[in-house]
Amino acid sequence: MNREEVERLKELSDEMAQILYRNTPLEALENLGTIEQHLRQQWLEVIGPNIGFFLLKQQREQIKDAPEP
Repeated sequence: MNREEVERLKELSDEMAQILYRNTPLEALENLGTIEQHLRQQWLEVIGPNIGFFLLKQQREQIKDAPEP
């Protein structure tokens, strides 16, 4: 990753953090344990599957576009 990509990831993660914060119940912000639990739930339900589907789609496109032996 180049420096520009790292900076962009930081910007995007800040934006994601703001969205997650706005949608996190106050009781989930009481300590690091409940914060981690809520973030893990969001990862499993929303973020992880979205990234996984994107990567799978990219892989399928590479296979489809690969020259045949």
